[in-house]
Amino acid sequence: MILLHIVVASLYGLAAFLRNPGATSLLRIRAAAVAIGLALVLHAWTLKHAVFTPEGLDLSFLHALSLVAWVTVLVAGISGVLARLPAAGSAILAVAALCALAPLAGDTTHRFPYASEPWATAHIAVALVAYALFVVATLHALVMAGLDKRLRRGLASDDGGETPPLLTLERFLFRLVAAGFVLLTLTLVSGALFSEQIFGKAMTFNHKNVFSLLGWSAFAILLFGRWRYGWRGRRALYWIVAGTALLVLGYLGSKFVSEVLLGR
Repeated sequence: MILLHIVVASLYGLAAFLRNPGATSLLRIRAAAVAIGLALVLHAWTLKHAVFTPEGLDLSFLHALSLVAWVTVLVAGISGVLARLPAAGSAILAVAALCALAPLAGDTTHRFPYASEPWATAHIAVALVAYALFVVATLHALVMAGLDKRLRRGLASDDGGETPPLLTLERFLFRLVAAGFVLLTLTLVSGALFSEQIFGKAMTFNHKNVFSLLGWSAFAILLFGRWRYGWRGRRALYWIVAGTALLVLGYLGSKFVSEVLLGR
């Protein structure tokens, strides 16, 4: 399994190298696609053995980090971000390579005792896809900001001319944000129902829930501002980055503090 983690990380790294912003060779692009597909399959295999244990789901910090990275690459591939924005794709793949190695850094366990319940599994799946969409949207927005800055300075794009127009990318960006917002809303609602069935109350205001609600509010404000006032550019970027940061702090941040720093 250790070797498999290294192979997965190497495949993600190879794909990031082959699919860099300046790559225009069709052979390199196809080789990168093969490397990504193989990495996703092998990464899924490692997650199957690490997360889906006989005792229940092991959603410890290191395994959750690896799982979120896998979902993020999958979402980026399906949504077309890896093909549309090579710069964002390279960043996603490079981070995924590091996250694929994360489980080798330690041996912490955090069992999820309700994994056999269909609604609990659906809640986790929807939450992971929502987080992945926002991570992809954030990188997408950062690359767009860089492209806009280059255009304002009169500089040519360094992607070989394959990047779509900024307006097209902007519409696609807000589709990602809207889809993530819908899934995040479903996550919070299902989480409230999940909490009520276990603890007898709709929601406990711990760090995870507070940060998640703040992240949801940030994206709600962004979408309202986009609809009502036509927000775009840097203003939209700030809200996207802020909302994603709050969600990461709420989920992975709370796990890091609880399991790694406090050892619970």
